This record gives sequence, structure tokens and C-alpha cells, in this order.
Amino acid sequence: MSNFYDNVADSLAFEVQSWWWAVFVVALAMAISWYARLMIQKSSKTRPSLPPGPPGLPLLGNLPFLESQLHLYLTRLSQTYGPIFKLRLGSKTCIIVNSPELAKVILKDQDAIFANRDVPASALEVTYGGVDIAWSPNGPHWQKLRKIFVRGMMSNASLDACYSLRRREVREMVKDIHGKVGSPINIADQMFLTVLNVITSMLWGGTILYGQERCSIGVEFRQVVGEIVELLGKPNISDFFPALAPFDLQGIQRKMKKLSLWFDRFFESVLAGQTKYEGKEETKDLLQFLLELKDQDDEKTPCLSMEEIKALFVDIVVAATDTTSTTVEWAMTEMLQHPEIMRRACEELDEVVGKQNIVEESHLPRLIYLEAFMKETLRLHPPVPFLIPHRPSKSCCVAGYTIPEGSRILVNIWAMQRDSQVWKNSDEFEPERFLKEPGNGDYHGNFFNFLPFGSGRRICAGIPLAEKMTKYVLATLLHSFEWKTPEEVELDVFEKFGIVLKKATPLIAVPMVRLPALEQYS
Repeated sequence: MSNFYDNVADSLAFEVQSWWWAVFVVALAMAISWYARLMIQKSSKTRPSLPPGPPGLPLLGNLPFLESQLHLYLTRLSQTYGPIFKLRLGSKTCIIVNSPELAKVILKDQDAIFANRDVPASALEVTYGGVDIAWSPNGPHWQKLRKIFVRGMMSNASLDACYSLRRREVREMVKDIHGKVGSPINIADQMFLTVLNVITSMLWGGTILYGQERCSIGVEFRQVVGEIVELLGKPNISDFFPALAPFDLQGIQRKMKKLSLWFDRFFESVLAGQTKYEGKEETKDLLQFLLELKDQDDEKTPCLSMEEIKALFVDIVVAATDTTSTTVEWAMTEMLQHPEIMRRACEELDEVVGKQNIVEESHLPRLIYLEAFMKETLRLHPPVPFLIPHRPSKSCCVAGYTIPEGSRILVNIWAMQRDSQVWKNSDEFEPERFLKEPGNGDYHGNFFNFLPFGSGRRICAGIPLAEKMTKYVLATLLHSFEWKTPEEVELDVFEKFGIVLKKATPLIAVPMVRLPALEQYS
């Protein structure tokens, strides 16, 4: 019996010790937080204050109050706290910008200070430590990567040379959809596979094949890319409390590492046997171009490491496939929501292309209404609603407020592009607004009320391909098929927030033959 009481006593003693240890840790953390705040208050006497913002809790700040639809939550806060405000997310200060005037200050006027990225821990895992274009810091390394990417893939000469590849994949898409006429299809899945084959064709002259093998690999690719995008946008304790990052409490880094290894294996298979891919071209593809740079190192030609090549590969595949397929899905949703707009777009296609022909990229510059429609889609449904987060390299002043070094900067273009003071009938889908004022639809970040691809030196490097591909695919879908929704499906425009703003429920639509000749579908 004495052993029993001894065990109970030991257990209670252990619990008391654990309890006092927990109290000590919490007290120490609060003391450190109090001391840090005191130091900030002392230093703030000599510089402007931080932007206003909602009150938060000790240690956690505003984290407990964040909502899943973050773009809606931050837009509501801007109505209370103004065009620039702050949130304290654990130990991270987050600055949210909601006006075109302040976006111009950050993305153009003080571009050099804000040109770095606030890199989430998950991104470091999938980009080999952040050596890619999207997340690497501003500097010679990033400039080298961007120059190589633009020269090897985004120049007019490179895009023109790859037109036959894009045409082939779009015709394969038409053939595939024609085989499903009268049956409901998932628009985003269909577009993902098409864009994926275009990108892989341009990268190494091969596709993800066709038929059953195409489906199985395409589905796996879709799943992997979807998980990467989801993890990149998922709130992570490692980002809010960097001291806890080594513990990876949510397992996000571990999950991302597995996805990175999947890409590794796929990339190695491409290197080992490109002959198993169809459509190898005689012209030099981007992968050949990059591999040649790997072994060069002179003043005129910078060398690349294998990690940099793989990181670039991940950037291109993930960014191009997910954002483009999402944009086309939103565009088709708006078309089906607005039959009169769809009718007008189809009439333009019949006039420019003709029902006896098929859409070619040479037709695109004359599809003025379709261009306006695409811009209106990007206005209401920007693929990346806050752009990729920026990070100031030093403390500076914006709008009379101090922006601390190392803070996370979110430019809320979702709210800016729906601002009723700038856009008449801002929540209505009206492509005509870009016909009346075409300058308002500048893709290159010169009109700060419309920034679907960002602005400044960190503007999206893939704009030329995104613009061509989205418009080409959309024109082909509307010209080749009539579209309707299944009777049991109700259209909606509900959003699911993430680093990419997706449709909450996938768009399901039924294609019907529109062109007179069977040859137009082969």
C-alpha cells in the first residue's frame, strides 16, 4: 500500500512541476513580449507610428480572428481602418494595402525597397531553398533567373517558334472534348491538362502523352499541383513564430517535401528518357537550353545549378497550369451566367474566324470583345488576390506610417479591382467597360486600379504566355462548341480563398457541336 501512495505522490509532484514549468514558460514569453513592445514604443518616439489596425491578443495578436475567406475579411477591415492597416500575426507584422495610390508607392515608387518576397516555410521546401524566380530575393541571382526565363521562353521569338506546339495541344483538346459531346465535363480539369501539355511541350518538346496514360499522369499532376498551391496558401505556425519552424508543428513542410520529391522523380525521368514523350521538335527546347547553361560559367553566360533548373521547372509548371486553368474556369462561368455576353463573343468569333475555319493565334488581335471579356474576368477574379507577398529590405515610411523591415506586405488587388469609386457598377460583369476605356486594362502594371499580374520589377514574368494561352483556349472553346449547364447544376460564383483564388465548386458544363464539318474537330 505504501508503494501506491508513493506512486501517487510522485505523480502529483511531477504534475505540479510540469504545471510550474508551463507557468514559467508562459511568464517568460510574456516578459519577452512586454520588453520587446517597450523597446518598440521607445524607438517609435523618434519615427512615425505603425499603421492602425484591430486590437489583438498577447502573443497571438490577430491570429484567432482571421476568417477562412481572408480576402473578404481584410476588405471589411479596410472599411474601418482605411487604405493601409496592420495585423499582428504571432511575431509577424502584416501590412495590408488597399488603394491604388499606395500600391503605386510600394510597387513602383519604392520598388527597390519592397522587391523582396516574404517567403513562407512551405515555399522553401518546394523550391530547393527559394532559388526560383517567384520567391528568391531581389538581386543578381533573381535577375539572372528572370533573364534566362524571358530569353528562353517568353520572348516573342521563342513564343512564335512554339506556336505549332500550342496549336497541336489545343487541337488535341478539341478532339478530346468532341469525344465527350453531350456529357458533363469538369472545365478546370480539362483546361489543366491542356495547359500542362502546352507547358511541357515548350519545356522539353514533349507532352504528358495522350489516351489512358495521359489521363493517369495528368490526374496525378493535377493532384500534386493542387496540394502545392493549397499548402502555399495555408496559415502556418512556422511563418507566424519562426522560432518554431524547425518543429514543423502542422507538418506542412513535411508534406511539401514529399511533393518536392515527386517533382524530383518526374524531372529525373524526363532527363533520363525524353524519347518516351511525343512530339519532339528539331528546335532546341528550354530544358536543353538550361542544361547547356549548367556547365557554362563565363562573364557573358551565367551558369545554373541543377537545383536552380528544378526550381525553375516547378515555378513554370505550377504557376502556369493552376492560374491559367482557374482563369478559364472563371471565364466560362461568367459566360454561362451571362448568355447575352456569350452570344456577342460568339458572333465576333464567327465574323473574325468564320464557321468554316478553326481559331488560330493570328485571329486573336482582332477579337476585341473577347479581349475585353478576358480583362473583365481578371478584374473580378484575379488569380492571386493579394499578389505574392512582398517584404521590405529596410524600414521605411508609406502614407505617413512606419513600415518595419521584414514585415509581410499584402496588396489587396481583389478589393482594389472592385472599388466602386473607381469602377462603375463594380460588382457587375461588364466587358464593355474595357471597350470604352481600353487603357484601363493594361496588363503590365501601369494602371494601378487593375493589377492582375502585379507591377514593378516583380511583375509576373509569364504574362506573354498567359495572355496568349488564355485567350487562345477560350476562343477555341466558344468557337468550336455550344455550352450549357446540366439541369441539376446551379451556377454560382462562390470563391475558395487560397494563394490562388479558385471557384468553390468546380464548373461542370456540357459541350455541344457548333461547327458544320467533322474535320474541324480532328
